[in-house]
Amino acid sequence: MNTPFHYRGDQLYVEDLPLAELAERFATPSYVYSESYLRQRYQAFSHALGPETMLCYAVKANSNLSILHRLATLGAGFDIVSGGELARVLRAGGDAARVVFSGVGKSRDELRRALEAGIHCINVESPAELARIEQVAAELGCRAPIALRVNPDVEAGAHPYIATGLRETKFGIPMAEAPELYARAARSPQLRVLGVACHIGSQLLDLAPIGEAAQRVLRLYETLVQRGIHLEHLDLGGGVGIRYRDEQAPTPADYAATLDAALGGLPVRRVVELGRALVGNAGALLTRVEYRKYNGSRAFCVVDAAMNDLLRPSLYGAWHEIWPLERRSGPEEPMDVVGPVCESGDFFAKARPLPGDLREGDVLAILGAGAYGFAMSSQYNSRPRAAEILVHGAEARVIRRRETLGELWAAEEPCS
Repeated sequence: MNTPFHYRGDQLYVEDLPLAELAERFATPSYVYSESYLRQRYQAFSHALGPETMLCYAVKANSNLSILHRLATLGAGFDIVSGGELARVLRAGGDAARVVFSGVGKSRDELRRALEAGIHCINVESPAELARIEQVAAELGCRAPIALRVNPDVEAGAHPYIATGLRETKFGIPMAEAPELYARAARSPQLRVLGVACHIGSQLLDLAPIGEAAQRVLRLYETLVQRGIHLEHLDLGGGVGIRYRDEQAPTPADYAATLDAALGGLPVRRVVELGRALVGNAGALLTRVEYRKYNGSRAFCVVDAAMNDLLRPSLYGAWHEIWPLERRSGPEEPMDVVGPVCESGDFFAKARPLPGDLREGDVLAILGAGAYGFAMSSQYNSRPRAAEILVHGAEARVIRRRETLGELWAAEEPCS
C-alpha cells in the first residue's frame, strides 16, 4: 500500500513520529495527516501533467485550512462545490483566479460571491443555471466566465453513489444539447465562454473511461470550433482512484498518458480536479479499543471512533486497512470493528483478521482516511468531532482542535 504509515520494529509510525505518541498526546479519535506525502503526491501529478495543465484540488475531499494552505503554496488551483468552500480557499490563501466552481445547485448568493471574488470559471450544470448566472452577472455589471459541464454518458465502473457521468445522474448537460446551449451563451453579453467540462465519477481505477470521456469532449470541442465558438480550456474532471486494499491504482504518469492519448497535441489548456488521489492515503484515523465482546460466535472490537467520524464504510461499504499501533506476532481472529453509535451500520470492518489479543486501551489506525473522512463527519449522537493533526518529519501540530460538548449546542436556544 502506498502510504506514509509504516512499522519501525513493532511500532507504527507516520514519517518520523510513532503514532502511539500522538495517540497519547492528542487522545482519540484523531485524524493524522502526513504533510510530506501530500506534497509528494501533488508534485508527482503536477510534474506528470505539465505546465499546460491547471491542477485543481477538489476541496470536498478534505477542506482543512492547513491542507488548503499547503496546496496553495505549491501552486494548486481549487475545485469548489459551495460558497463555503470558496470562503475556505480564500481564507487559506488560495488564488481566486485559479478556482473552478462545480456543483448542480449553486444559489444566487454563491454565484454572486464567486463573481465578485473573480474566480476562473463556473461549470454550468443546466440551462436554468446558465440563465441564473446571466442574471446575476447583469446585476453585478460583469461578464461571467463559464464552461458547460457535459454528461458524456460513460460507464466509469465506480460505486453508484459516486458515478456522475451517466445520463440518469443529476450531473451535467446531455452532449446532444450542448452545441445549442453554447450558441446561446456565446451570444450573451453577460457571459464569457471559456471551456467545456466533464467529470464521470470518483475512485476510478481503470483509466479507459476517462480517456473515452476526454475523446467525446474533444469531438464536442471540434464541433464548437466549426461553429465559430472557440474555447480556452478543456476541464477533464478528476476521479483518479487510490489503493485502499489490493487495488492497482493508476500512477500520475498513467493518468497524464491517458489524457495525452485522448487529446493528442490539441493546443488548448487543460484543467483537472483531483482530490482523493492527493490526500486519500495521506491520512489515518486513530481510534482506541473500548471493549471486546462476543455475541455467540461473533467477535466484536468496540472502538471510540464511529460512523460520525468516518462514514465511508457505512455509506459505501468501503474497505479501509486497519493496523494496530503495536505489531503483534500472535494468532489473529476475525472480528467486526464497530463504534458506539446506536446504528447497526456503525462499523469500520466486518470479520477482519486482527490480533486476537487486542484489549481495552490498545489503539488502531484506520488507513486511507485522508479523503472524505473528517470532511464527511458529523455530530450524530451528540458526539464532538475529532481532532486533526498534521505531521512533518518529527513535528506534529493540531490543525483542528477537538470539539467540546459546549460547542455542540452553542448555536441553539433552549426553550423557555
